[in-house]
Amino acid sequence: MGWLKHHRLLAFFVLAYAISWASWPLYAAGLVTRMEFLPVGPLAGAVIVIALTEGRPGFRAWGRRLVRWRVGWIWYAVALLLPVVLVLVTGFINVALGAAAPGLERLTWSGLMTVFAVRLVNPLDGPLGEEPGFRGYALPLLQASRPPLLSAAILGVLVTLWHLPLVLFGGLSMIGLPTTFVITFLYVWLFNRTGGSVLLTFLFHNSQGTFTVGSFGFAAAAAGRAELIYFFVVVLAVLATVVLDRKAWRKAPRSATAVRRFPLGLRLM
Repeated sequence: MGWLKHHRLLAFFVLAYAISWASWPLYAAGLVTRMEFLPVGPLAGAVIVIALTEGRPGFRAWGRRLVRWRVGWIWYAVALLLPVVLVLVTGFINVALGAAAPGLERLTWSGLMTVFAVRLVNPLDGPLGEEPGFRGYALPLLQASRPPLLSAAILGVLVTLWHLPLVLFGGLSMIGLPTTFVITFLYVWLFNRTGGSVLLTFLFHNSQGTFTVGSFGFAAAAAGRAELIYFFVVVLAVLATVVLDRKAWRKAPRSATAVRRFPLGLRLM
């Protein structure tokens, strides 16, 4: 147990990967007929590690980050609308380059709101499965001894690798991996700017998955081009936060870092 307390990050990521990738060895052994990816791994990993190493104090600190809602209204707007803006910019650029967007005619407000609402409560979807673990648990530990920019880079690599099975299962294109890495910086920026609010990154993630580049209905080459455009649009958004809000990348607020209840071996290995 002492070793586990000093290697909480390592334990968390091992569990997150193992739970989400659990069907791989089962499929290889012939115990299941198909491979599936379980997004609940980060959430489950955080619960297990907190229970074994910190107990109630850890759950209280974690819970405060999960429900931290007292932030300026502007950050709710950023969380809900920035993902939409990134997609719209991508789509309009692609349309300007000659792509047809038949999917827009089929979109309805009721349909989008239904998808948004379901994603809010589904632990087998990205927002609820990922945010309490990656941003709510791992990021504060990373930022306890590292600047936000380095923490975002480390988290970005690990989150991207965690998504790798989705490429193999056909749920994510290859360009989706570098996009996942880059957009992690936006999540970290939002998390720190809201004093460590997982609620806000949760809303950001939910919005990101509700209205997507795929909503335009681009086909064939236009769809691939749209994903490439989206990658560069996200890169520009990240660069804008780095250039225009440099203070946010120098040091994370205390509320967005882990409290040192016992000596931390903040090592991944």
